[in-house]
Amino acid sequence: MLSLVGQPGCDTSEEQPACRGSTHVELGHGGKRVWRGAVPGTQRCQSNSVCAALPAEGRRFPGVRRSLEGLWAERLQLRLAVGPSLLWLCTLAMAAPKVAVVGAGVIGLSTALCITETCPSCSVTVLADQFSPSTTSDVAAGMLIPHTYPDTPIHVQKQWFKETFTYLFAISNSPEASEAGIHLVSGWQVFKNTPREELPFWSDVVLGFRPMSEAELQKFPQHRFGQAFTTLKCDCPPYLLWLEKRLKATGVQMHTRKVADLWDLHSEYNVVVNCAGIGAHQLAGDEKLFPVRGQVLKVHAPWVKNFIRDGDGLTYIYPGIHRVTLGGTREKESWSLSPDPGTTKEIFDRCCSLEPSLRGAQDIKVKVGLRPSRWCVRLQREVLSRGGVKFPVVHNYGHGAGGFSVQRGTAKEAARLVGECIATLPGSSSRAKL
Repeated sequence: MLSLVGQPGCDTSEEQPACRGSTHVELGHGGKRVWRGAVPGTQRCQSNSVCAALPAEGRRFPGVRRSLEGLWAERLQLRLAVGPSLLWLCTLAMAAPKVAVVGAGVIGLSTALCITETCPSCSVTVLADQFSPSTTSDVAAGMLIPHTYPDTPIHVQKQWFKETFTYLFAISNSPEASEAGIHLVSGWQVFKNTPREELPFWSDVVLGFRPMSEAELQKFPQHRFGQAFTTLKCDCPPYLLWLEKRLKATGVQMHTRKVADLWDLHSEYNVVVNCAGIGAHQLAGDEKLFPVRGQVLKVHAPWVKNFIRDGDGLTYIYPGIHRVTLGGTREKESWSLSPDPGTTKEIFDRCCSLEPSLRGAQDIKVKVGLRPSRWCVRLQREVLSRGGVKFPVVHNYGHGAGGFSVQRGTAKEAARLVGECIATLPGSSSRAKL
């Protein structure tokens, strides 16, 4: 008999100390245990027993005993010899669900992390042709100021933003903040005319949101109205590298690979998650996805401490830990990744009109990225089918200029959809619960 024990204490036998947060495989015959070991590829626990240690952060298998005989065990060979030395060989190939996440930007990495947290029984692999520092996310400023998606209900957008802000705020208030590149930044959003909505839907999520005072507005003589608040910023590459580090610590594999067709992965994985950003235009054949070209400047101006954003969203100054991002452009349907010198000068002049001290900025670097834009984020399940073979896909792309602001919220929803896909796999009713 082959069984899996997943109680909080893991092993309740008298001869073995408890090993929290792990699972043990036991082999028995006639009610007597003859071998005890681990799911292959796992680590030895502090109690010196071999166990399948779950990733940290409080993940637990439900406290039940599940039979694996004929379900997860594809092959089992056990050879025992009794004598001065006990020789045994056990080969156990576990049919754990295999999930591929295509894309290694902020959306792809955040989604992979959420999958490992909500589906600890899954084997997760990230596939991408580019990793940091060569992703579109590395060009972005990483500010948490939401972009509005016209075809997505406001209450959904607010939930995504709130979940993301709460998650990142906790990191910013932890010892990992510096390595993760996450920090609070205060500043102003200014308007030449009073906006139709003086209180945006996210005003009660950021910190200290309020109208600017007359004294503050004197700094911006061309603007008549403004909002002051404190929000979060994710500096890249540090934040992406921090996500990669966390993923690798949980056993996630990362491979540089260009995926030309999602179907190409069906023989290797049970579920694929499409977080390919603008690459989904071809990968998913999505004609509703279009590029919005963004050109920004990364400058050295350490005296700039507050962010400044023009209400039209075209001109912004976002101070980071080491560099200040100056922007920008929104060029719909432009696929060019080549910097334009004329645009560089225009961006710099516009930003200097908001913050004249930037004339002294040094070490100006120009970056270009293509925002993967849609009227709404594509966050849904799809089943590909060829020749009677079905392959479940979860799409999570089309975040446009707002990816950093909703990364965690959409990643959690994508992970939930992955769980639904796994539940539809053959034999899923007998799999370990997610």
